[in-house]
Amino acid sequence: MAASPVPGDAELAALAGEVASACLSGGFSVTTAESCTGGFIAKVLTDLPGSSQWFGTGFVTYSNEAKTALLGVPVAVLAAEGAVSDAVVRAMAEGAWRRAGAGRAVAVSGIAGPAGGSEAKPVGTVWFAWAGPGMPARAERHLFAGDRDAIRRLAVGVALQGLLAG
Repeated sequence: MAASPVPGDAELAALAGEVASACLSGGFSVTTAESCTGGFIAKVLTDLPGSSQWFGTGFVTYSNEAKTALLGVPVAVLAAEGAVSDAVVRAMAEGAWRRAGAGRAVAVSGIAGPAGGSEAKPVGTVWFAWAGPGMPARAERHLFAGDRDAIRRLAVGVALQGLLAG
C-alpha cells in the first residue's frame, strides 16, 4: 500500500500550477480521461485562472460503454483485461489525446471503494497512463491505502506528477 500522505487542496493546486507552467513554456495542451477520479483531475487543472490557454477537453468515462464510445477503447480489450488494467488506460490515454488534439493526455482507471475490489484488484488499485503525439503511452499501477476520498486525491496527485514527468 502507498504510504504517501494524502494531498490536500493546496498541494494539488501547486501541482496543477506546475503543469500549467510546463504547458505554457512547452507550448502544449493537456487533456484528461478519467474513470475513478470522475473529473477531479480536470477540476483541479481548471481551477487555475487562465487554464483555457492549455486545457481544452476532459473526458469522464466512468462506464465501459463511455470508454468505448468516447475514447475508442476496444470492447475486446475491456472484456479481456477489465477496465482497471494497463491495456485499458493506455487505450484511454491514446484515445483522449487523439480525439482532443492535445499535446499530452493522462488517463486514470481504478477502484476507489469502498466496494468493488477483488483479490486480483483490491480497493485502492489505480492504473495511470500518459500519452501524446510522438510519445508512446506509458502506464503504471499504484495501490493506495485509505478511504474513497484519499484514494482519489492520491490518484490526482500521481496523475499530475506524471504529466510533469513528460
